[in-house]
Amino acid sequence: MKVGKILLIVGGVVLVVVLALCCLTTVPTGYTGIVTTFGRVEPYTFDAGFHLKSPFQKVVKMDNRTQKAVETLQAFSSDIQQVDISIAVNYSIDQATAERLYKTVGQEYYNKILYPRLLENTKSVFSKYTAEMLVAYREQLSGEITALVVEDVADYGITVSSISVQDIDFTDAFTNAVEAKQVAQQNKLTAETQEAQLTMQAEQEAARLIIKANADAEQAKIAAQAELEVTKIQADAAEYAGLKEAAKNRAVAESLTPELIKYYYILQWDGKLPTTFLGDKTEVLFELN
Repeated sequence: MKVGKILLIVGGVVLVVVLALCCLTTVPTGYTGIVTTFGRVEPYTFDAGFHLKSPFQKVVKMDNRTQKAVETLQAFSSDIQQVDISIAVNYSIDQATAERLYKTVGQEYYNKILYPRLLENTKSVFSKYTAEMLVAYREQLSGEITALVVEDVADYGITVSSISVQDIDFTDAFTNAVEAKQVAQQNKLTAETQEAQLTMQAEQEAARLIIKANADAEQAKIAAQAELEVTKIQADAAEYAGLKEAAKNRAVAESLTPELIKYYYILQWDGKLPTTFLGDKTEVLFELN
C-alpha cells in the first residue's frame, strides 16, 4: 500500500515536472519566438528570454541577426558574354514583422524570396553592360543590384544591408582575347611614347639649330656693323685729313704775295743767267750766245 502511494506521488511529481517543462520555453538573444498552436500562428511573438506557454503550443525561433550568404551566379553581358559571378549579400529580418514573414513565407524565406530576387536583378543589371565594362564598374554594379533587391524584399520585412560583387570570371576565350587586346594596346602605347620621344628630340634639335642660326646671324650682323663703324671712322679721318691739307694749302696760297714769290725765287736762284728766252707774245726761241 505504501509502495503504491509512493509510486503515485512520484508519478504525479514527474507529470508536474513534464507539464512544467512543456509550459516553459526560452528564446536566445538575437531571435524572435514565433508561437503556434496546433500549427496556427499566434498574433504575438516572444522576445529573448524565458516564457510560459501552453503545452499545446510550439515556439519557432526566427533569427533576427545579420546573416551573410555568398552565391555563385551566372549571367550574360550585353555583348552576350557568359559571366560567372561571386556575390555576397548581408541581410536580416525585422523583428516586428517576423511573425507575418513566418506566417506567409516560413523559415525558408531566403531561398523563397531573397535568392530569386538576387538572381533576377543580378542578371538584369549585368545585361546592361558589355563584358569589358563589367570589369571596370564592379562597385557600380553592386550598388545597382542592392537598390533593386532592397526594393523587392522590403514588403516581406527582409532588410538587405549590402550586396557586393566579389568576383567576375569570364570564359577562357574571352579572357585570352582581352589579354591580347591589352598587349596590343600596351605595344601601341609604347610605340606612341617612343614616337613622341623621337619627335621631341627632333623638335629640340631643330630648335637648337634655329637658335644657333639666329646666334650666327646676330654675330655676323654685329661684326658687319662693327666693320661699317670702323670704315666710317676711317673715312671720316681721311676726309678730315684732306680738309686739313686743303685748308693748309689754301692758307699758303692766300699768304703768297708777288714780292714773297720773288723773294723765294731769289732764294732758289743759283746766280746763272738763262741761255735762252722766249720773246713776249712770240713763239720764237732766241739763243743768247
